[in-house]
Amino acid sequence: MKLLSALLIIPVLLAVPVAHPAGVPLGTLQGVVVDAHGKAVAGATVTIQTSDGQHPHATRTDAHGRFEFARFETGQYDLRAYWRGAYSDWAKRVVIHAHKPTQISLQIKP
Repeated sequence: MKLLSALLIIPVLLAVPVAHPAGVPLGTLQGVVVDAHGKAVAGATVTIQTSDGQHPHATRTDAHGRFEFARFETGQYDLRAYWRGAYSDWAKRVVIHAHKPTQISLQIKP
């Protein structure tokens, strides 16, 4: 019975998000990646890192070119997009605020 209880609780523990230290404000960055003609780019890779180049994370855009980095500590970040051998310019010192999503658009250069 104890083994069964342990096996049932493990998936629950794995589903719990990792907690940030108490009092650390969190925010969200949302955006869209477009090509040189302003058309949304699906499947682009967007990379975000702290302004000093640490703690890189990446995600992919959805079918509408949208992406999101949720539950990030507030502060300044640099990000750029990559798709089929082309990059966007670096968006430098983008500020993530607590309780209000930051919006950004990245354009892939030909």
